[in-house]
Amino acid sequence: MAKRPAAKPQLPTETEILEFIQSSPSIVGKREISRHFDVKGGDNIGLKALLKRMEEKGLLAKRARKLIDRSSLPPVTVLEVIGTDNDGEAYAEPVEWDERQAGKPPHVVIEGTEKAPRKGDRVLAKIQPSKDGRYKFRGRVIKLLSDRTNKVLGVFRVQPGLGARIIPVDKKARHELQVKKGDENGAVDGELVEAEIIKDRGQGLPSARVRERLGNMNDQRNISLIAINHHGIPNEFPERVLRESEELKPFSREGRTDLRQVPLLTIDPKDARDHDDAVWGEIDEATGGANIIVAIADVAAYVRSGSSLDREARIRGNSVYFPDRVVPMLPERISNDLCSLREKEERPALACYMSFDKSGRKTKHRFERVIMRSAAKLSYEEAQAAIDGQTNDKTETLLDGVLKPLWAAYRVLMKGRDAREPLELDLPERKLVLDAHGLIERVVTPNRLDAHKLVEEFMIQANVAAAEELENRKTPLIFRVHDQPSEEKVRALAEFLRTVNMSLPLGQVMRPKHFNKLLKEVEGKDYQHVVNEVVLRTQAQAIYSPENKGHFGLSLRRYAHFTSPIRRYADLVVHRALVTSLGFGVDGLSADDIARLPETAEMISDAERRAMAAERETIDRLIAAFLSKHTGATFRGRIGGVVSAGLFVKLDDNGADGFVPVTTLGREYFVYDKARHALIGERSGDTYQMGDRLEVKLVEATPVSGGMRFEVVSEGKEGKPANRRVARTAAKPFRGGKKPAKGRRR
Repeated sequence: MAKRPAAKPQLPTETEILEFIQSSPSIVGKREISRHFDVKGGDNIGLKALLKRMEEKGLLAKRARKLIDRSSLPPVTVLEVIGTDNDGEAYAEPVEWDERQAGKPPHVVIEGTEKAPRKGDRVLAKIQPSKDGRYKFRGRVIKLLSDRTNKVLGVFRVQPGLGARIIPVDKKARHELQVKKGDENGAVDGELVEAEIIKDRGQGLPSARVRERLGNMNDQRNISLIAINHHGIPNEFPERVLRESEELKPFSREGRTDLRQVPLLTIDPKDARDHDDAVWGEIDEATGGANIIVAIADVAAYVRSGSSLDREARIRGNSVYFPDRVVPMLPERISNDLCSLREKEERPALACYMSFDKSGRKTKHRFERVIMRSAAKLSYEEAQAAIDGQTNDKTETLLDGVLKPLWAAYRVLMKGRDAREPLELDLPERKLVLDAHGLIERVVTPNRLDAHKLVEEFMIQANVAAAEELENRKTPLIFRVHDQPSEEKVRALAEFLRTVNMSLPLGQVMRPKHFNKLLKEVEGKDYQHVVNEVVLRTQAQAIYSPENKGHFGLSLRRYAHFTSPIRRYADLVVHRALVTSLGFGVDGLSADDIARLPETAEMISDAERRAMAAERETIDRLIAAFLSKHTGATFRGRIGGVVSAGLFVKLDDNGADGFVPVTTLGREYFVYDKARHALIGERSGDTYQMGDRLEVKLVEATPVSGGMRFEVVSEGKEGKPANRRVARTAAKPFRGGKKPAKGRRR
């Protein structure tokens, strides 16, 4: 009797999967897809393969182990209104969109606002699938971020024979604007101005009238305004928010533990104005372990759920720090006064008491709502100098009774940290030192002191304790999630390591210790920097989520942000959760807070990415302005990235990033070897690889965009001619770039 052929797996189509993800009100993973389409048993293997193929095609992407339609949008995103349709409805596009991966950005119809947004407005919107067939998505407006309808930020230029022009700083702007005589408002060539677009019926370029002169573009103090405007960062508080902050009453002392006699210290950067954490520690003589207290500003006592202050803080998500200014999450009366843990002044706080055994393992913790008084405000350098034997009038009185016990407790905690083996990436950070006029004086990479590490480890342990406390009590919260690297990135890392005769066994569950072992192996070797860079790029991006996925980089099973509620909304949510869970008062999490946790997590994750981009772009623009006077000068640097179009170079002296087009490398074809992160001469074998040191000449610096262009002065390292089977990148014939070295084939 002939065997009956096996039934084919009953799997959904790619279209059905995408439609389900788009229409689902919650986050979707493989399990949800399997359950929805009733995929059972062995068919799940086929479903897994189908989802993998969709990832490879670029239809899906993973975020925190969940699947998202790559052509879709986050549940909460920033949109820019681009026009109205034939029915008079406003529609918009996402501000952040990668056309290289996902094609043209989708159009989103705007709804849920009394005042119809107009072209140029930027809004924060909750994204949902549209059912009317005309649009893929609809966006319910949460907040109007910037009314850009008839406003533009740009550089005022006077061009002989053409008259006055405004060059918009927004890279997406399609046209310059003409400024007619009488509409200049006194602006002079080179000034950064805010203008309003004039709707006239004339032909040619659109016209604009200068409304406000913001200062000369060469004045670096104005450059951060470009990023604030471009990213739609709210930098002015509504009147109702300021009024509410001014009407706040003193905190209640009822039910608070008195910690005013405990010598808690704030240890912060020299220029810090808001102090939201204080620390104390000592050795436990009975166990050889340590007892510590981390006290955090009690922002929840002032910023109540549902208030105007709360709604504005949720939209802002975090404070944004520029070299010349801070765009705070909360008004100055709260961030720099009522909640800042000022020296010798009484303040409300949430305190975390923790005990550790002699191996640095936490044995217990508890939380209390307290009243405290900071014994001293110290800078990192000041505290470290005292421990190193260089005290001043303030630290001399604190050394034996406060600082030395604090450092002894820190050494105990470091034993636990070393056993935990978090990821040990060395990531030096640029710091711009400004002069009295707010201009760049120099760019430095600050030393990482034990004082920095002490505060960091104390904060990590308090964050862990908060996450454990709330998870044990089954109280909803927002976790700080850092997923493990994707299989695709790990495979790419392994492929690269083979090019430097190293190996990474695949198929194992990756842990931070595996990456640490690689980094240790390459210390002192020529390719140390390139391995560090590739390991860094292998890591996932940390996000906020109401679901606990652990923190890979810190090697922790659960983690939440608790220690900076003045500048991060996530921490304020955790504070409220502790207040509710531990019965500390009526100013905890509301039912509405809990219902909106997924949306809040998306909002503040997006705000964090926005802040990082704005801060990075501003530093790039400031350094480009700083170096624009040095065109033609040569600098030493290191290749920080390689693409088929050329090299990204980071300068040693100031950390500036610039680009070397492949067309300037020489008069031969250069092949892009993706696995090696290198450009290789097809005939000569000259190699430019990520991590290599080289000398470059600054050809162009553009402060408005922050871009810098270099040409390579030194030679590439010798290597084998490029394999023709690798995709080639054509370099144009030599036109004044680096000349071929004598005796070497090009």
